[in-house]
Amino acid sequence: MNTLIIGAGPAGLAVAGRLAKLGQPFTLLEATDDVGAAWRKHYDRLCLHTVKEESALPHLPYPADYPTYVSRDQLVTYLEQYIAHFSIKPLFNQFVRTVERSPAGHWLAKTKTHTFEADNLVVCTGYNRVPYQPDVPGLSGFRGIVLHSREYRTGATFKGQRVLVVGMGNTGAELALDLQEQGAFPTISVRGPVNIVKRDTFGRPAQPSAIKLSKLPNWFYDFAARMSQKLTVGDLSQYGLITPPYPSSYQIRVLGKIPVIDLGTVDQIKAGTIAVRPGIEQVNPDSVTFTDGREDPFDAIVLATGYRTGLSDILAPDLSQRILNEKGYPRGLWDTNPALQGLYFLGFALPLTGILRGIRLDSERIVEELTKS
Repeated sequence: MNTLIIGAGPAGLAVAGRLAKLGQPFTLLEATDDVGAAWRKHYDRLCLHTVKEESALPHLPYPADYPTYVSRDQLVTYLEQYIAHFSIKPLFNQFVRTVERSPAGHWLAKTKTHTFEADNLVVCTGYNRVPYQPDVPGLSGFRGIVLHSREYRTGATFKGQRVLVVGMGNTGAELALDLQEQGAFPTISVRGPVNIVKRDTFGRPAQPSAIKLSKLPNWFYDFAARMSQKLTVGDLSQYGLITPPYPSSYQIRVLGKIPVIDLGTVDQIKAGTIAVRPGIEQVNPDSVTFTDGREDPFDAIVLATGYRTGLSDILAPDLSQRILNEKGYPRGLWDTNPALQGLYFLGFALPLTGILRGIRLDSERIVEELTKS
């Protein structure tokens, strides 16, 4: 049985690598002209928040001389080495417009120039495919620079400028830190409570501990996560950051939202070099008014407001209704409905112990399932 894979990022390559190892036929489609396209476009200082030992793709560890936390450029190089190692030959510049089921029961992926058909189809287009820009009152009238975090490269561009970062997820927190380190004057707009955990706790990476805790009962993991957070991060309410009533482990497991992995942003907030403000009431031509009534001037606004999967744009309407939840994410790796047999999704889950680790483990489950017959 042949397999069609959409997306040559880490998820798509993980499936391709496993199939290549087994000698199974597959076709890998990539919308751009290179592998790891999303990673190539991310900001300069980006590096993994998970350790290299738990972040490699199947059957090929990172080079021994890579640091514990792999940089963006190192990851891109590794992806290039991965396709060379397994002789994976993606078909580039094949942007999939629609995915549908044929009358004969095969899966069809249609691009501008081709229609690809296969028994199995694995969608690996990623949870951060489409930048999300919320409707912010007055934003269109702002006279300074406005850009989404996907367009951000380095804080050096904004040296000496007052920059508002909208949103304090992992990207927002790290961009604020980058701006501060590059000589800008950043402020983060934070609408609600935020769970923050240290990337390293007590001098050790937090991920290996999370992996061990994930094997224990949820109540114990939640208790340990909350205690660790209290000891390493503490109460930040005096700085404008409120901690939710639930721990970071519960937030991932139940709410499907990654906590902020702190790389030093909290220390700069405490030092006063990164300001925190509440949600935005109104954007003015040269300033922003916040929900507490305060108005601050800004030269630029960076929207660290996240992404959407965009799956509803490529899945036929009947498939979207069956497969996607209210957030636009697949409900699972595959559906047991016979009408959906052979359709798989990888790279959309937010596991407790790291996205790349989850991709490695879930790709094994998918390949085992699709090679059963």
